[in-house]
Amino acid sequence: MEPRSRTAPLPEVDGAHEDSRATGPDDGPVPQPPLWEEIDVRIMDRRWYGAMRNPAAQVTRAVMATMHDLGVSGPVSVILADDRTVQRLNYLHRGRNRPTNVLTFEYAPAGPQGGAWGGDIILAFPTVRREAMAAGRTVRSHMLHLLVHGVLHLSGYDHHHAGDARTMEMEEARILGRMGIANPWKHRSGRADGGAR
Repeated sequence: MEPRSRTAPLPEVDGAHEDSRATGPDDGPVPQPPLWEEIDVRIMDRRWYGAMRNPAAQVTRAVMATMHDLGVSGPVSVILADDRTVQRLNYLHRGRNRPTNVLTFEYAPAGPQGGAWGGDIILAFPTVRREAMAAGRTVRSHMLHLLVHGVLHLSGYDHHHAGDARTMEMEEARILGRMGIANPWKHRSGRADGGAR
């Protein structure tokens, strides 16, 4: 997981756009966000559909649950992309010519002096799938973790220093626990996981 950027580059989307307010066969209706919240989900890599049922609904629920848990509101765009797209954005905005699991771009610095809260969260399917398999998790569980991580970045959390990283990990574990997702920072034996941030 990479640090957030203070620029917000919503990339051109060549792939399919899926309405985040869709319903799935067993998912039931997706909760409608209040008027001041907008969750826009774009699916650029069709492999996300094979990894879970109704990925747009999964994204919407996770982002809304995290926002409500943190007491924040505003527009969020989530792009379920591929390694190539994420690598291009990572190089363009961060000077790192490699893919990563998630990039987060906030619209304005969070806080009382900042502008509208919100931003873009972009995930790379091959990297997310590879990390999930290595950790013995489902792609869905790992994706939900990365979405919580992204919303925390939009809310001012960071992990550049050990203390900040620990605080962010504890928030991630707490929020994911409320969603019924196991703590990603614990091994099955109960030891803390030193996974990538």
